[in-house]
Order: sequence, then structure tokens, then C-alpha cells
Amino acid sequence: MPDYKAAYKTIMDDHFPETMTVTFGDMTLSYRKRTWKIADDSGEVIEKGLRYGENPGQEAALYELVGGNLTLGDCKFIEPGKGLVSCLAEDQMLQFGKHPGKTNLTDVDNALNMLKFLTDTPAAVVMKHNNPSGAAKADSIADAYEKANMADRIAAFGGAVVLNRACDMDTAKLIAENYCEVVAAPDYAPGAVDVLKGRKNLRIIQISQIERLAAWRDQRFVDFKCLIDGGIIVQQSPLNKIASAADLQPAFAKRKGVEYKCERQPTDKEMDDLLFGWSVEQGITSNSVIYCKDGVTIGIGTGEQDRVGVAEIAVYKAYTKHRDALCFREHGVPFYELTQKVNAGDVPAAKCEELEAATKEAHGGLVGAVAVSDAFFPSPDGIDVIIAEGVTAIVQPGGSIADWNVITHCNAADPQVAMVFTGQRAF
Repeated sequence: MPDYKAAYKTIMDDHFPETMTVTFGDMTLSYRKRTWKIADDSGEVIEKGLRYGENPGQEAALYELVGGNLTLGDCKFIEPGKGLVSCLAEDQMLQFGKHPGKTNLTDVDNALNMLKFLTDTPAAVVMKHNNPSGAAKADSIADAYEKANMADRIAAFGGAVVLNRACDMDTAKLIAENYCEVVAAPDYAPGAVDVLKGRKNLRIIQISQIERLAAWRDQRFVDFKCLIDGGIIVQQSPLNKIASAADLQPAFAKRKGVEYKCERQPTDKEMDDLLFGWSVEQGITSNSVIYCKDGVTIGIGTGEQDRVGVAEIAVYKAYTKHRDALCFREHGVPFYELTQKVNAGDVPAAKCEELEAATKEAHGGLVGAVAVSDAFFPSPDGIDVIIAEGVTAIVQPGGSIADWNVITHCNAADPQVAMVFTGQRAF
């Protein structure tokens, strides 16, 4: 019988060159392939780059920008010497665990893409396949991690944890309780790495530049999309222009000479969650709708084709994750395991029924939450899904011909729902 597990353990050779250059007219960018010297299971030291690409069997390489400047129009792109993930050296890999692959590093990179907007507070993101399973900010980094993990502890299994503050002992102990693929932080308190090394396959990475992430907030990079025919689409990376409440506009529209505006404005608490959610939204695959409450994501819907559908999926996830979190806190096991115990006759069915009832009563934790949408609502059906769950404030780009109708639904809600516009899409 073939050993299918072996594919995931194999470190592939790659045939990508040691250097790469990209020329834009008379400007040339120079890149160097990143490799690391690592001892394998037999103790032999090997020098390799990425383990493999998106999947086993796909060769991949990581390149660091080492020379050249690029200016197109009035846009100046990131210059050499500002590396984060692409410049990781052996001494920053505090434990290699399994040799890193493409998804491990792109997860860390996209987490940094969100955390660069959350530098003023301890924050943590747990990533799975380039989308967050949970994100949170809090007064301490341990609390931020615990909240981000519990936001979706099911999907967090095997995820990448990225912290914007030093990993202290409390945080290390919490992370070590779970199965993670990667943990990245700007620094580690004495003893924290030893705690984390209890997970021998965990990749432990130190990226000291995380402490200076705010410097990347307004930096653009060049985004390449290669097509199946060999063509390439090149674009500027997006910029998030929403830095504070002053950058958000009250929802407003005009139709047939009639002006429509949202009658209720967000409270300070709602505004804080709206800004937090919009920051997290920058790293989520479109189409997406997410729900946030008290600085934590509680329902993330992503990668859907229609906006009402993704709003419904985010509601479903909020309910299932809320129920599972309740079960884990009360009984120490996931909800699925509790149902198995009920089916086996080891636990009374009332235990599950109580959790179902509590989740339904709390609307999956959505009462008092805010909703964040990366694009406008083409009709009020998505808004109605959100309002029905007790969400009290919404942020979205605006610009739909149906804005007037969406605003009307917010004003007609009981209680009224606040809505603000960003004026920019976040695909």
C-alpha cells in the first residue's frame, strides 16, 4: 500500500534560480531566494527553501527583495531592507518544527497585513489557509490569544498564531495546550520558547519587526497574478484609508430628489468594534461579512459569491462556534464529543439541549455585535439577515444604487441600527 502520509513529510527539491529580477521599464528589482540550514531527523544538516508549495508535489521558492527601487506614477513601492516574512534567517527560526511550507509563511504574512492596523493594543490572529479563524485585541497578549482561539477553537486546530506583542509565559502555556503549526511574535519572554518546544513540530518564529508594523500601514507592494496562459496581471496592493472614526461617514444616499440618512450613529463601543472589524477585514477573502463584539471576531463568512449568502454563513458560524465554546467551557469537550456521549447513553440529552437553547437565546453571541462587509449591499436582504440577529451597527463601503433602501431598513429596525460608510471596497 502506498504511504500517503509520506507526501506531507517530504521536503521537495526546487529548481527555482538563486536570484530573480523583475524589470519595469528602466527600473529593475533584484530578489534572492531564501534557504535555511536545518538538521533533519537523522541529524544531517541540509539547506533547503520552502518545504513545498500550496500542496505536496508543488515546488515553491521564497524570494527576498534585495535591490532596486520602484516608482510608478506617484506611487513608491516597498524598498529593500524592509523585509518581514521574506527575510527570515535561521536565528529567527527558534524551532523549525517541520520544515516551513508556502501556506505557513503566507498565513503569517496575511496576519501581519491585519495586525499592522492594530499596533496600538495587544492583538492576536489565528490563521487558517490565509483567512483568520479568529482575531482579537485585549489588554494583554495572553487574553488576546485566548479570545482569538476561542472565537473558533475548531478551525484554530493546526493554525498559525501571530502576536503583535512579546509572547510571555502565560501566552506560551495557552498556545502549548493547542495544536498549532506556527507561532510568530516579535519576542519571547525567558522560558516561553521552552514551553512552546513541548510541541516538537511547532514552528516558532521571531520577527522583531512586528514591533514596528505601523511603518508598513501605508506601504504598497506589487501584486502579481499569473494566468493559465502565462500572462500576468500586475496591480498595486490596496491601502486602507480608515484609521479612525473621523474617516467613516454616516450612511447617506439620494434617490429621486429624496435624501436618506441613517438616523442613529454608532456608540463609542460600537465604533471601536467597527474600526477593529474593518482592520481585520483587510486580510479576509471576498466576498465576506464578519461579526465582531468587544474586540473579537465572533462570526467570519468568507469567499462566497453573494452577499446575503455570506451574511447567513457568518451567522451560522457564530452560532456553531458559540455553542462549541459554551460546551468546552462547561464540560471540557467539544460539542461534537458531547453529542457522541449523549448518543452512547453516557450523558443525558438535556446537556446538549441546554447548550442549544442558550446559543439560540444569545443568537450565537450576535446580540450587540457589529457587522463588517467588504463591499456594498446590492439589496437589503443581507441587511435583514444581520438585523434579525440583534446586530446593532454596520460598516460597509456604500455606493450601491440600493443604499437608500438599505438605510431605510436600518432606520425601520427596532431598535434602530447604526450604519457608516468607508467609501472604499476591501476585496
